Amino acid sequence: MDKRTEKLTRILNELNLDGIFLTDLYNLRYFTGFTGTTGVALVTKKGNYFYSDFRYRSQAEEEVSKMGFEFKETTRGSLKFVGQDAEKLGIKKIGFEDKNVTFSLYETIKEIFKADLVPIGDKLLLERMVKTDEEISLIKKAVEISDIAFSEVLKIIKEGISEKEIAAYMEYIQRKMGADDKSFETIVASGVRSAMPHGVASDKKIQKEEFITMDFGAYYNGYVSDMTRTIYYGNNITKKHNEVYNLVLEAQMLGINTIKEGLMSDNVDKTVRDFLTEKGYGQYFGHGLGHGIGVEVHELPYLSGMSHIELKENMVVTSEPGLYFEGWGGVRIEDDVVVKKDGCEILNKSNKELIIINN
Repeated sequence: MDKRTEKLTRILNELNLDGIFLTDLYNLRYFTGFTGTTGVALVTKKGNYFYSDFRYRSQAEEEVSKMGFEFKETTRGSLKFVGQDAEKLGIKKIGFEDKNVTFSLYETIKEIFKADLVPIGDKLLLERMVKTDEEISLIKKAVEISDIAFSEVLKIIKEGISEKEIAAYMEYIQRKMGADDKSFETIVASGVRSAMPHGVASDKKIQKEEFITMDFGAYYNGYVSDMTRTIYYGNNITKKHNEVYNLVLEAQMLGINTIKEGLMSDNVDKTVRDFLTEKGYGQYFGHGLGHGIGVEVHELPYLSGMSHIELKENMVVTSEPGLYFEGWGGVRIEDDVVVKKDGCEILNKSNKELIIINN
């Protein structure tokens, strides 16, 4: 039995369920191996079943069989076959992904399942946190692709080029290097826009004497990278630009040097937050220190005050502090790291010392 199937069996037993109904595409990818965009799965103590329509027959049959699921063809958009199978299998209690299911879908599954519906919360997400060696190798490849994209994009940055052009070029390089897609909407924020933590690339033209923050990533065989670098474009960098950049870099390295097995996720965030607060900049660090990555670009564990999860070996997380000053600009630096027993392994190879471009 595949270890991921064992995880599902453990959840069935823990929650005393007869079945679990999977609808979230990320969980479907992780637990069934399905890489398409339309399908659901039924996990039971008597067998595991994957449902999709004729468009995915050959693909799904091949993918899900490797993970111990039997493919069943359904009419497009219909869930009645799932309900019929659940009834035949005598399912009385079925878990569902309450954090993914819409109210409309909930109404539908309430109708098709003649069983008690039990919300399973974060159970499936918690099972995805610790990565296998194979998963880590895929993440490393995604990181390598993004590192190359960063080094290549530095060659085209010049006055007058737009943020959108920079983003498009990075996405192009990632695709050229084998990425399946970008892992999220590429952020390129320059000048005063770099004070926006999620400043998605705009039509703004690059000008002299400003920061450019680039936050981007790649999907490679279903696994993501997520990195951020901030550079300075111009000839006359100010003392404040230097000070803010180096303070964020110090905070970022403090985060990395704090991460190790056994620490609680919120304590890592607190260590960096306390450091920035002592320096008088705590109010300008408005988001969490980091988050887990895997089949999703944001997944458990979160390194923030809102998440109290013990870090374990082979979790993969980010360290990405940032300081943002409205009307002036901001800096963020981010690496992906693998948690180890006595520290962590930094996956990104890109330079983090302040890069100044003045062509």
